Amino acid sequence: MPEGHSIHRIAIQFRHNFVGHRIAASSPQGRFADGAAELDGRTMLAATAIGKQLFLEFEDDRILRVHLGLYGAWDFAGEISADATIASSNGRMGQTNQRGTLLEQYGEQTPLDFGGSIGAPRRLRMAEQEKEETLDAFPPDPVGAVRVRLLTETAVADLRGPTACEVLDPQQVETVIAKLGPDPLVDAGPEAEERFVRAVRRTTKPIGLLLMDQSVVSGIGNVYRAELLFRARLDPHTPGREVPEETVRALWRDWARLLELGVRTGQMMTKDDLTEEEWSKAMADQQERHYVYKRHGLPSPRGEGDIVIEDMGGRNLYWAPGWQVRPGTGG
Repeated sequence: MPEGHSIHRIAIQFRHNFVGHRIAASSPQGRFADGAAELDGRTMLAATAIGKQLFLEFEDDRILRVHLGLYGAWDFAGEISADATIASSNGRMGQTNQRGTLLEQYGEQTPLDFGGSIGAPRRLRMAEQEKEETLDAFPPDPVGAVRVRLLTETAVADLRGPTACEVLDPQQVETVIAKLGPDPLVDAGPEAEERFVRAVRRTTKPIGLLLMDQSVVSGIGNVYRAELLFRARLDPHTPGREVPEETVRALWRDWARLLELGVRTGQMMTKDDLTEEEWSKAMADQQERHYVYKRHGLPSPRGEGDIVIEDMGGRNLYWAPGWQVRPGTGG
């Protein structure tokens, strides 16, 4: 399932190439024909990611909510951007394009934005991993079961396989957002950190489940869960209320840092202190970017013993018992 960094990058792509443009919306697959008709011919006003949720706001209070789920992906083609760079002088992504919109208050706080264009005709698939390919013409024909196509004169976005794809009004969007935990790219202030700390330390649920609960914190999936817990040297089974407050705060701040790095690079890089050669190798090989994720059976990179895999909450959990311990048990 795409994690938070991917959805933020998708939102940036929309802000860079679709916000401010009149959109031709259609549903080549046919399953979203009514929703596409509500959006067709309207100008896109804002694009915002909160955790794993994407909100595209159009004229007349119509907002497209998309959750990619396990199988969803966006394909972008045309005059689209390929890289995220530091390009904003005011430290806010896309705010000049979102002024006066419902979603303005949820605009990201980081100075990340796309710079440059890969030029048409190209296609960039954006989900858990990003892939480029060259096209012969623009716009390309829809490939596969495209739920919704959003088209401007210079760019097209095709959505396939989402868990959720619906047109909402502002009140319905507020209801959805109210159920989401904080996202450090949306709110980097102290209250967001406090919300996270309170949510974790008031329950006996294991921290390994809490980090995946989108009502506790937005955007963390299986990869970041495993890596954050390893970096914190924390046993995934530790009840939330037993995790020291300073450790919970450190988890939040580490998540904020890894999330911003993921948006910047387009990769879930979770290793620290790499040499230039090691960094290049890791960017080219997913297995070299992580300490424990999908490395079960290998020796732990810290401490003793091997990395193990087990089920937690219906998802594979990777961790290193010889390194990750419950607070107060030593190690």
